[in-house]
Amino acid sequence: MSSHNSSSHDSYHAELITYLLAIESPDAMHEALSNLLTPAEYLEISKRLQIFNLLRDGVPHRKIAEMLGVGIATVSRGSRALGTSYPLLER
Repeated sequence: MSSHNSSSHDSYHAELITYLLAIESPDAMHEALSNLLTPAEYLEISKRLQIFNLLRDGVPHRKIAEMLGVGIATVSRGSRALGTSYPLLER
């Protein structure tokens, strides 16, 4: 990836973050996310958050995969992300 594309992506990320942080209510956030994401993307992000919550609660990986209907690799990826970003992902 060229540095121009990387800086463009950084700018896009920053704009998205600023947009989301300006949202002031759960209903407005739901509307914004529904407009930005496909239903499948919204569900996937919601499941990823549940993976973090269940991991923090000590639920075994296989049980999480079964409960949420996701692959064990998805749970393992969530576990790695939680391990490297734990302070940022606290409830």
